[in-house]
Amino acid sequence: MPELRKDPIIGRWVIIATERAKRPSDFISQPQERMKGFCPFCVGNEDKTPPEVLAYRQSGTRPNTPGWSVRVVPNKFPALKIEGELDKRAVGLYDQMNGVGAHEVIIETPDHDLSLANLPLENFAQVIQAYQDRVIDLKRDPRFQYVLIFKNHGHAAGASLDHSHSQLIALPVIPKRVVEEIRGTNTYYLYRDRCIICDIIHQELEMEVRLIDQNQHFIALAPFASRFPFETWVIPKGHAVYFEAISQDQLWALAQILKCVLQRITTALNDPPYNFLIHSAPFYEKEIGFYHWHMEIIPKLTAVAGFEWGTGFYINPTPPEEACRFLREVKI
Repeated sequence: MPELRKDPIIGRWVIIATERAKRPSDFISQPQERMKGFCPFCVGNEDKTPPEVLAYRQSGTRPNTPGWSVRVVPNKFPALKIEGELDKRAVGLYDQMNGVGAHEVIIETPDHDLSLANLPLENFAQVIQAYQDRVIDLKRDPRFQYVLIFKNHGHAAGASLDHSHSQLIALPVIPKRVVEEIRGTNTYYLYRDRCIICDIIHQELEMEVRLIDQNQHFIALAPFASRFPFETWVIPKGHAVYFEAISQDQLWALAQILKCVLQRITTALNDPPYNFLIHSAPFYEKEIGFYHWHMEIIPKLTAVAGFEWGTGFYINPTPPEEACRFLREVKI
């Protein structure tokens, strides 16, 4: 029997389509075809990218030369540009502003053939550190209200280059999806005087049917109303509003659990294309203490089609409980 499940945070409905059910093993990917040609992210090609804004380097090496382990550069073809003022204005009943923002690429490793999931833990932690450092820096710019960190792995997930990298975009507005989460978490807090994501964590730890992994500071789980097969959330166990406020211990714990989750997905599904993103609180002047930051990992295994676009519903052919069991059994 199909199920309708409601996301408890934003109220979105998901259809768990058991009538068209697919076993987790049905999603094992065909090997992704490698993109050929010149790679501007490889060692020795530092002059082929815009000048770096951050790099973790061997002592004595100069900017924009070899000797780095993680490197952050402006996107050569940015969605938004850093220069200029917003110039908010009306065009009749429409709102408009200049396309001001920041669009940066985090080059995660000098090794062209090494994926993020296979990075040594120390290098993985440096990638998380780069995320944190860049958000803290961009937060100082009064034009920006939000920074979204995201990764597209594989051509089908939107990656235009094979070399392992992630991106961030600083925005002068708050994304609609984040606004929906803020409203949902605030509504729950006003009603129960508790954080809904903290309550989700407590329930999932007690039930264990959607619990994929955990460590001292983080939990990885399959959401109750998963939109996609093998959708996974990584959430700090302690209530936390801002990603960029994580301590050094939490940073290492995040690197450890995220690496484990990506290794499970990569091993179980033969390195499928995927996206991940970090949802943190906007750069409000006042604290929004009811919000709880988190990461969402979404393997690209099904297509979003007309029904989804027309309704805002999602159809997931694999119950999250089954996907969770499949991932937990993976040996990494």
